[in-house]
Amino acid sequence: MRLTFLGTGSAMPLPDRAQTGLVVERDDRRVLVDCGAGVLHRLAATDAGYEGVSTVLLTHLHLDHVADLLPLLKARWLSGDDHLEVVGPRGTKRLVDDLFDAFDYLDGRVDLQIREVGAYDFSVAGFDVTARETRHSVDGLAYRFAGTDGEGDLTISSDTEAFESLAAFADGSALFVHDCSFPDDVDVDNHPTPSTLGDAIAGHDYGRVYLTHLYPHTEGRHEEMLAAIESRYDGDVRFARDGLRVDC
Repeated sequence: MRLTFLGTGSAMPLPDRAQTGLVVERDDRRVLVDCGAGVLHRLAATDAGYEGVSTVLLTHLHLDHVADLLPLLKARWLSGDDHLEVVGPRGTKRLVDDLFDAFDYLDGRVDLQIREVGAYDFSVAGFDVTARETRHSVDGLAYRFAGTDGEGDLTISSDTEAFESLAAFADGSALFVHDCSFPDDVDVDNHPTPSTLGDAIAGHDYGRVYLTHLYPHTEGRHEEMLAAIESRYDGDVRFARDGLRVDC
């Protein structure tokens, strides 16, 4: 299983960080997790391209995670691809219906399937996934992708506060991708800082933790943020970047 970070930024993107988007791949199966602004362009630069991704899995419905969803549908239609599946938490169908109300000329251009999921086990694009609820300002889900044939599991936190039961949900994952939006001196709700993240994951075991959903406030402060986490958690922690590919 391979993970590609397409976008590692936030609602305030940076020149080198698009909004949130990740591709999970195994053999010829792919799923795009979130589709924020700039993700479609990043996807076009991959070997698969947007033609090779027919399933989108949304963690939650904030704009910086869904802004390129309809542009992706239009690009696939114009390229001759006639299918797109969108899977996400409660409210996903209403979101897509509202988008078509605003851009009705796109309605019916592709065979669109919409599925809403919750905090339970399900399959998507050939991957076995377990979901659990996050702690954010809207309903959201973290996803754990099961590894097969010697692969490790992959867990993606979505936007969320750091908390013990989510850390336990990801325990044993080969890769744990976690929101770390701000440094410690920013007073913030619904997102973690390095210290709160370090406290939550302390005592758990992950192959590697990648920090993502980075606001401009984190620029130039990566070393101190890592130090704050590493004073509480003794595992391998790194910052993600757009275009990074890692294997489980």
